[in-house]
Amino acid sequence: MTLDIVQLGHPVLRERCRPVETVDADLRKLVDDMIETMYAAQGVGLAAPQVGVPLRLAVVDVAHDPECISFLKVNGEEADLADHMPLVFLNPELEFGERKESDTEGCLSIHDVRAEVKRPASIRAKLPQLDGSVLELETDGLLARAIQHETDHLNGVLFIDRISPAAKVRLKRKLKRLAAGG
Repeated sequence: MTLDIVQLGHPVLRERCRPVETVDADLRKLVDDMIETMYAAQGVGLAAPQVGVPLRLAVVDVAHDPECISFLKVNGEEADLADHMPLVFLNPELEFGERKESDTEGCLSIHDVRAEVKRPASIRAKLPQLDGSVLELETDGLLARAIQHETDHLNGVLFIDRISPAAKVRLKRKLKRLAAGG
């Protein structure tokens, strides 16, 4: 079932989400609905607060662009991107690489706004799975960026919080209008 995606101004987007403690049929259904919603909205990621649920849960799928990363290691082994998409994760823990890079980001909860965001170019992540296992993932490119973006959502942080002061000034009116529901 496709879920409604909450928009800028909704208080759940600014909440630090609570950890997922139990994986049950309801959570699995939520995951399936989130994946369907992400695909229907043509997104590459979706976090639970974006559908109004303040849980540390997100889904990502960047398989449409296999060239979007230069490497992927899962549990210390070279891995194929397609084998791990869509990626579902709970209660993520991230470590960031030293080098940063800028790229354009958007968000399904902030329609028609895109801006340059500087983020670590690579990450190492511990991503608990629905089955109780933990994926230890190392990657870069769009996958690293998407995992960081969705993890930010779980902490009540939006990509617009990470844009330059000049970009914030340029977007101020538009963001104010969107946050007011317009």
